[in-house]
Amino acid sequence: MPVRVLIVDDSPLVRDVLCAALAAQPGIAVVGTARDALQARQMIKQLDPDVLTLDVEMPAMDGLTFLRNLMRLRPMPVVMVSSLTTHGADTTLEALEIGAVDCLSKPRFDTAAAFDDYAASLAESIRMAARARIRAGAQDTATSAAARGGASASTATWPHVVSRVIAIGASTGGTEAIKRVLATLPADSPGIVIAQHLPGAFSAAFARRLDAGCELRVREAVDGQPLLPGHAFVAPGGRHLALVREGRRYLCRLREGPAVNRHKPSVDVLFESVAAAAGRDAIGVLLTGMGRDGAQGLCAMREAGGMTIAQDEATSVVWGMPGEAIALGAAAQVLPLGAIGLRLRELRHACGASGQHAAGR
Repeated sequence: MPVRVLIVDDSPLVRDVLCAALAAQPGIAVVGTARDALQARQMIKQLDPDVLTLDVEMPAMDGLTFLRNLMRLRPMPVVMVSSLTTHGADTTLEALEIGAVDCLSKPRFDTAAAFDDYAASLAESIRMAARARIRAGAQDTATSAAARGGASASTATWPHVVSRVIAIGASTGGTEAIKRVLATLPADSPGIVIAQHLPGAFSAAFARRLDAGCELRVREAVDGQPLLPGHAFVAPGGRHLALVREGRRYLCRLREGPAVNRHKPSVDVLFESVAAAAGRDAIGVLLTGMGRDGAQGLCAMREAGGMTIAQDEATSVVWGMPGEAIALGAAAQVLPLGAIGLRLRELRHACGASGQHAAGR
């Protein structure tokens, strides 16, 4: 059976373009289009679509308000398709927080090849959304930034040597999964590096949202940044993040080059660098996401002696990446999302039990 899609957008031109983009895509059928949230509500009742594409800026009721109501009353897979997904990173992340599965920009292209690429990307997001696990309402497990107990905002107050590393990778559903994991970690946690599949315009805003919701200091990574205890560094969208060891320190390195597993940043690039740099003193965590990025990297971390954790199927929005890692034997433990942060709290002082920490090698 094809995935049945309802397109919601106030622009007749955009509705026509999205219909044309999906017309030739196998396994997808556009069952209707709606000009606003009120019409969409009626068409959802009549047509019972599998997936909704939704604009942010619409008359009568904006897309985010409609999305909140939808996730509260009738949770279903939603792909946001809006001009704001490129320029309004905070709006995009809010949509993902509310419950949208994915966000794409509205189509902008000058050639037939660009149109074909956009159509393929849109179709892939819709197929993925149809398989996603949708839960009503965002779960707020965050700790207010104001409740950090007076922790200094300056990185200069922390020693520039860490002996342990936590590496986290995620894709679809990962923005909220990472938020939940970090919200459970104390301010004395090991240094953390994160690769989340996001476009370049979104990663800084994502880091700010994480920073506001946990005791850690979360920043977008910059090249040459030392890894610090109590800090987490997010890979910038459009660049690979790697970890290297230089003397007694670990440093963040940003790299160009082609996408790996169709992604840049790539979780495999991060995990493989952490395996080489930190070995048994590292913990790898692979969270929800489509595809297989991170599976080989988590395997490399386990083979290097590090502890490895994969999110279980029941709590993953899309169980692609962690499922691939488990199939490879890369995960020493498979845990539900709610247990991963607690496990990291237990493990944060237990890496490198032999005493061969990075700082002493």
